[in-house]
Amino acid sequence: MKGKMQDLVARSRELAPVWTLLALMLFFSITSDSFLSLENFNNILNQIAVLSILGTGITFVLLTAQIDLSIATMATLGGVVAAFFTATIPLPQPIPIFVALAVVVILGIINGYATAYLGIPSFMVTLAMSLIASGLSLYLTRGRIIFNIPPIAMTLGSGRIGPIKWLIIVAGITLLIGHLILRYTRFGRYVYMTGANARAAELAGVNTKHIITAVMAISGFTAGLAGVVSLGRLGSAQPTGLDSLLIDAIGAVVLGGTSLFGGVGGIPQTIVGLLILGVLRNGLDQISVNIYLKVFVTGVILLAALVFNIVFAGKKEE
Repeated sequence: MKGKMQDLVARSRELAPVWTLLALMLFFSITSDSFLSLENFNNILNQIAVLSILGTGITFVLLTAQIDLSIATMATLGGVVAAFFTATIPLPQPIPIFVALAVVVILGIINGYATAYLGIPSFMVTLAMSLIASGLSLYLTRGRIIFNIPPIAMTLGSGRIGPIKWLIIVAGITLLIGHLILRYTRFGRYVYMTGANARAAELAGVNTKHIITAVMAISGFTAGLAGVVSLGRLGSAQPTGLDSLLIDAIGAVVLGGTSLFGGVGGIPQTIVGLLILGVLRNGLDQISVNIYLKVFVTGVILLAALVFNIVFAGKKEE
């Protein structure tokens, strides 16, 4: 009986984000005439596309029981570097984009190395890296907005294939690749093993230090990609343009059910969390909630999700 109850609780915990999403959709479909429409659903996907790219990388990080607080400023830096080289140095396209991605991947590797090999908590390492990335963005832009952006970034951020924006396609591909890696590759299994019990993973032959460094590099890459596509979406590179996305990206992943303590979750859960956040914000706009109340309600729901994750998802068993 005890085992059945534990299975029921575990199953309920897994389905809770889905029920939350369905409840929000039902509520807003009743309170708003325009919520249930293909055009509005497309708007929601467009609104969460950049978060989806960031969320893919942070999912890998959280699954290893680490955290990356530098993703938003590294996304900003990725966009700034691409725009800076486009505006100041006549490099052939898409080399500025490759340079931008290389820079943030290197910063991600530094995050991983300092965490895994030097033993510095990822919270502190990535917090410091957040300041470094922000400082580099300010230095390269001199605090100004750069309007010269790579043509490819403009296409990916604002272009369309029929009614669907390239931004949504890029986000979908990023999520799909992340899911395939975590679900069907040895590296993906090692990510889960590292987060579930790093000591046991090491005894099984997993180089957990390499895994942690790799997921931090992946997080850096997805942050840079988010920054590049945001160039086209915003039409410019701003020194603090994406810094506010940190809480949204981590919050969406946690909302979906990925554990802060590692080993539990994945891309499907991240997608649910992204949709919860997107539906919530879009729905509050649909029913004309005051912008200050909208921020408050979003924060309350995020806090509730964090409490649920910590209290009911349970800390890793000793």
